[in-house]
Amino acid sequence: MVTGLLEAVGFVRAFVPIALGLTTTALGTLLPILRDSNMLVGRFGAYILAAGAVGEFLPVVGIAIFLGSGRFVGLVSLAAMGGLALLLTVAPRLARSDRMARIVREGEHATSQTTLRWTIVLLFALLVVASDFGLDVVLGAFLAGVVLRRWAPGDVQALEGKLDAVGYGFFIPVFFVSSGMGLDVRSIAEAPQRLLVFLVLLFAVRGLPALLIYRRDLPGVQRVQMTLLTATALPLLVALSEIGLSTGEMLPENAAALVGAGVLSVILFPGLAVALNQRAGDSTAPSPIAPTPDPARSEEG
Repeated sequence: MVTGLLEAVGFVRAFVPIALGLTTTALGTLLPILRDSNMLVGRFGAYILAAGAVGEFLPVVGIAIFLGSGRFVGLVSLAAMGGLALLLTVAPRLARSDRMARIVREGEHATSQTTLRWTIVLLFALLVVASDFGLDVVLGAFLAGVVLRRWAPGDVQALEGKLDAVGYGFFIPVFFVSSGMGLDVRSIAEAPQRLLVFLVLLFAVRGLPALLIYRRDLPGVQRVQMTLLTATALPLLVALSEIGLSTGEMLPENAAALVGAGVLSVILFPGLAVALNQRAGDSTAPSPIAPTPDPARSEEG
């Protein structure tokens, strides 16, 4: 409805990319922030992970169906990718090999780094397959994570630590550098009001419903944090803007403003949520106990 009104007044030309963009959540961007702030524990952590997964996966499905080569072709491609992921999930059970398992375990912490290398091979293979099917590469990465969760040989926690180092130490910084280099700052400077409109819409469309959805499950401060975190978006906004520009459906100034709004959401919203979390922790911290006076000393005085 919101994007329909924007299209009716001539503010946007691409209805579907904008609508999908306003429903996304940058869970992958948020995870290191939430982990370092110890915000992934308890009920709040479970809810934010679920909301973030929905905000990443469903828009990718929408991109495959509505922005691909056709709805029917998109559905067939999506089903084919799901079938491939399911086959890869059960593949280790179908091809049990004690020798292969022993080789993987022995090289897991050696210089060969077998589990890490095979994980990266799996990731890039599904990225290539997703691209060949005409789907967004984010879907390939998402399915790679699902498959890896079922494979996960050997020391799973050690493998997760290695993937964190590779992702947060290399791939994610490269993504942000690439996004910054591709940002059309001139278009944003010429029409800054578009960026502000998209930032407000991200907060209102994706974030504000959390205040109502979790009103019986989370206290007020955590609902505000959910609002801020679910309204944080960037990776899929970059993908949607590129698709909209390549098809000619999205105005260049709207593509730049949408990505710029995503950048601002990453800068502002998680920081505010973490500040609220620290403030809530300080308010619930026990106050220092004053020392009890010694009766014997008081009598002597």
